[in-house]
Amino acid sequence: QVELVESGGGLVQPGGSLRLSCAASGSIFSIAHMGWYRQAPGKQRELVATITSAGNTKYAASAKGRFTVSRDNAKNTVALQMNALQPEDTAVYYCNAALRLGPRDGWRDTWGQGTQVTVSS
Repeated sequence: QVELVESGGGLVQPGGSLRLSCAASGSIFSIAHMGWYRQAPGKQRELVATITSAGNTKYAASAKGRFTVSRDNAKNTVALQMNALQPEDTAVYYCNAALRLGPRDGWRDTWGQGTQVTVSS
């Protein structure tokens, strides 16, 4: 059984920072990309940032210059450093990973349970 567990969400004032972490656990053979998505009330889930096993990153336009995604391949973890947070960043943030359980297994799109980030004064 594979699980993605997020941590680090909370309440922060505008202009503040938060760091989200996500750890993948279980019998994992390999992980391709890992990343973060978010969903605000009444809106669709959207990409925030992703990172491949080689360290190639992709950011949403709203995240560029403020957020940094990083990854530890040895520990199967991914983090999102968020700076200069604004009220429009308020959302539930979800960790995502494309992983395999074995060399012949197909890629599995796996999600964490989500962590709330609220930016408010």
